[in-house]
Amino acid sequence: MTPLHPGDQLDHYRIEGVAARSGMASIFRGTDLRTGRPVAIKVPHPEMESDPVFYERFEREAAIGKKLDHPGVVKVFADDDRSRLYMVMEWAEGRLLRQILNEQRKFSPERAVRIALSICDALDYIHSHGVVHRDLKPENIMVDADDHIKIIDFGIAGNAGSRRLTFAKISQIMGSPDYISPEQVKGKRGDARSDLYALGAMLYEMLTGKAPFQGPNPFAIMNDRLLNNPVPPREIDPAISPQLQEIIYRALERDPRKRYASAREFAWDLEHQDQVGVADRPELRDWKQRRSPWARRVLFYFLLAMIPVVIFALLLYVARHA
Repeated sequence: MTPLHPGDQLDHYRIEGVAARSGMASIFRGTDLRTGRPVAIKVPHPEMESDPVFYERFEREAAIGKKLDHPGVVKVFADDDRSRLYMVMEWAEGRLLRQILNEQRKFSPERAVRIALSICDALDYIHSHGVVHRDLKPENIMVDADDHIKIIDFGIAGNAGSRRLTFAKISQIMGSPDYISPEQVKGKRGDARSDLYALGAMLYEMLTGKAPFQGPNPFAIMNDRLLNNPVPPREIDPAISPQLQEIIYRALERDPRKRYASAREFAWDLEHQDQVGVADRPELRDWKQRRSPWARRVLFYFLLAMIPVVIFALLLYVARHA
């Protein structure tokens, strides 16, 4: 396929410029020549079009985007008259939440809650339509000048009743592991509560300037959330209220059954923080205790190595006392 450049025409669209590039696709700013409206055009790189996993992801994203219609979700326009594989979406003004966080590090509690509430509203809509995003993170949230949001990139989203997409299959195409729920780390199918976990992790980061779990590599980060507790938000910034900290902990419960059951329930607590009861959580006391899966492994190999030493010592003892 011939690379696209500003001024080129792609079917009914004129390419105006490059908006973003990734390892899998480029997003161009374009104009619909039939209506004059600005659009975003997502075009896979030629080498990716032959990848069946990417193709499935791309087609899924297009199909889900076409059926959703909410101000907090980027709209995908139906256009079957295409000369090559691409997707046409509404042009969303604003910047990625990741870019804003990189610049400002953290937000005031008021702004963090305002953005989280907008995300809750969008999640409530997509969940009510049987869609789970499964890859919610600051890289997939557009924020405009008035803090209105749009959720983008439904490439690994799932429809209710669709076949299971395991973590093993999506790990190659997922980005940051900072927002993946514990059940997804374990290879289980994520549901709406997985999206709420991701939102809890983003709220933690918006308030503290740090992701809740740390590590030198993605696997260490994902493992950290299975074994340890994050630093309590109020330890990082005492200006965070105990009620808002409690809301974060409810969203970050390892067991999805203990998490918020819906985005609407999450939003209610954010809007009525004065009515949120603060639990006496062990996470607030035990967060400094760090466990590692390597400890057991090291102990195992140490004991294994000690077996011949013990046998030799026993034989020496028997020989001396014979």
